[in-house]
Amino acid sequence: MKKILTSIFVVTFLISSSAAFGADKFTVLLDWYVNPDHGPLYVADAQGYFQDAGLDVELIAPANPNDPPKLVAAKKAEVAISYQPQLHLQVDQGLPLVRVGTLVATPLNCIVVLADSEIKNIADLKDKKVGYSVAGFEDALLASVLESSGLTIDDVTLINVNFSLSPALMSKQVDAVIGAYRNFEINQMDIHGVPGRAFYLEEEGIPAYDELIFVTHKDSIGDPRMRKFIDAVERGVQFMINHPDEGWHNFIAHDAQLDDELNRRAWRDTLPRFALRPGALDKARYRKFANFLRGRELIKQVPVLSEYAVELD
Repeated sequence: MKKILTSIFVVTFLISSSAAFGADKFTVLLDWYVNPDHGPLYVADAQGYFQDAGLDVELIAPANPNDPPKLVAAKKAEVAISYQPQLHLQVDQGLPLVRVGTLVATPLNCIVVLADSEIKNIADLKDKKVGYSVAGFEDALLASVLESSGLTIDDVTLINVNFSLSPALMSKQVDAVIGAYRNFEINQMDIHGVPGRAFYLEEEGIPAYDELIFVTHKDSIGDPRMRKFIDAVERGVQFMINHPDEGWHNFIAHDAQLDDELNRRAWRDTLPRFALRPGALDKARYRKFANFLRGRELIKQVPVLSEYAVELD
């Protein structure tokens, strides 16, 4: 009897192991700590969409948010979540990266001031202190926004607040910040009883762009797992749109600490911004933004689009 039970156990183990090993390991590096921006990935995982596609997807939050694209460029992971503006800069620097999908299809970055601030329009930023986090890019965006209102970057005082955007603004160390996310910092400030007001970059002269995208090594474009991954993410987005409450519970099941007021609000505000067709590529949008960056001398040249952004077959 013991031999029979042992045999049954061994066979069961081999079957389950075979099923487990049958799925292809597929590593996805997040851009930041886990947050509602990553909702479709965790919903796709919870609903079994990755498993349906034959993928064993591992989602990893980085210790350093600058590392994921570099690690994918070094072929240490299959996919990284990155940002369209950064992709243009990284490709210009020679990184062999290609956009294969979109996660968040609208800008999230904005300029934020206190709701009761005397700053009512961009021109009111003259002689004000503006906090930022990413040197060389956010200040260039700010310069373009200021120019559309007749100012220059010399008309403001730039202060690097090291990603402490909301605290710097709420404590009035600065009069405004650029780089704040409209789905997070605005909610965070409101929760703390210090409401903010946003100026949206795409309404202030900056071409619209995809905030969060999926990038891979250019050698991996033909990997059939890429299309399977993007299709599974699309199913995750569709589920979230159709079942936002159940999708939320799929998300917080990953970590109970995610269930707080800020994340609940961010989930609500991010939901309409996810790409409904993650694999679709707006070629004109990418070309327009590349030309904008070239005009600001942030990139040396505008490469052929297919070299850094594709629609997968």
